[in-house]
Amino acid sequence: MNKTYPSAAAALDGVLFDGMTIAAGGFGLCGIPELLIAAIRESGVKNLTIASNNAGTDGFGLGQLLESRQVKKMIASYVGENAEFMRQYLSGELELEFNPQGTLAERMRAGGAGIPGFYTATGVGTVIAEGKEHKDFDGRTYILERGMVTDLSIVKAWKADTSGNLVFRKTARNFNAPAATCGKICIAEVEEIVPMGSIDPDHIHVPGIYVHRLITGQHEKRIEQRTVRKREVA
Repeated sequence: MNKTYPSAAAALDGVLFDGMTIAAGGFGLCGIPELLIAAIRESGVKNLTIASNNAGTDGFGLGQLLESRQVKKMIASYVGENAEFMRQYLSGELELEFNPQGTLAERMRAGGAGIPGFYTATGVGTVIAEGKEHKDFDGRTYILERGMVTDLSIVKAWKADTSGNLVFRKTARNFNAPAATCGKICIAEVEEIVPMGSIDPDHIHVPGIYVHRLITGQHEKRIEQRTVRKREVA
């Protein structure tokens, strides 16, 4: 099976539809699938539900889809870097489902592993627990969280082989690994595609069985918050 496509638009062809759910990898602007996000914006698909650690920044990453009003609902942990997100949420234009960071990662991982739900103590006694099943284990209360399965996963990796085995680089691994597994279709954008057998099996982070389509391209890799100081003169 040829998993390599010439562009993000080509890889998304026949996959996108209005009202779909998308799991997006990345943490802040680190390791985000920026080419696929831009192509989704260009497609015009709308009423999206997107599960991601955060919603990008104003004008970049998932923030582009917020600006174009293509997102109906965000399932996220942190949204503090996006003024447009705040404006849409406070005005009632955008639905928001907050998940603790570890819970969101585990919901993606569980969905990819075929686990429909799991119990966690995180969120007990807060608004996170409202409407969810409670159960005691060994004298402690836990809440039931559902595993997540989405129509599409979009992720960014450092390297892949032609069968779709993925390798992430350092902190860009973040939410990309669990997000890649929970989509019915997974599209990965990578910096380099190498021949089969080029990657040590012990170095593979996501097996190619989860990955359906691959693209390569040039990535901007913006810095979310640039902090500098004056050079010290000895």
